[in-house]
Amino acid sequence: MSQQVLQPPGWAAPRGYANGVAASGRQVFVAGQIGWNAQNVFVSDDLVAQVRQALANVRAVLAEAGAAPEHLVRLTWYLVDKKEYLARAREIGAAYREVIGHYGVAMSAVQVVALIEDRAKVEIEATAVIPG
Repeated sequence: MSQQVLQPPGWAAPRGYANGVAASGRQVFVAGQIGWNAQNVFVSDDLVAQVRQALANVRAVLAEAGAAPEHLVRLTWYLVDKKEYLARAREIGAAYREVIGHYGVAMSAVQVVALIEDRAKVEIEATAVIPG
């Protein structure tokens, strides 16, 4: 694997993400994925269910490039409700581990006023690097 998690000396270890990741190889950029299925239909209005589906959508796009979750180097999360995200962090973490599996990814999460799709509660962008 040609990835290196970047952890400056003396910094407290982050929980659930990496402070930075260095990687070399073929770059894959995944557009923001929301919690609807392959037919653009929302199956649930539940935040955790939408997170799980959005992450599954990220995996599906990665697979088209021959990439997998272990190739992820960056995720950006856009959320419409910070308080709900924080209140359900354990459930969201469990969904993340189920779909992605590892936390060696640089991540940012921001609250936004709204997403383009009214029923969307989360949108996740991804960057991956395939060694080679």
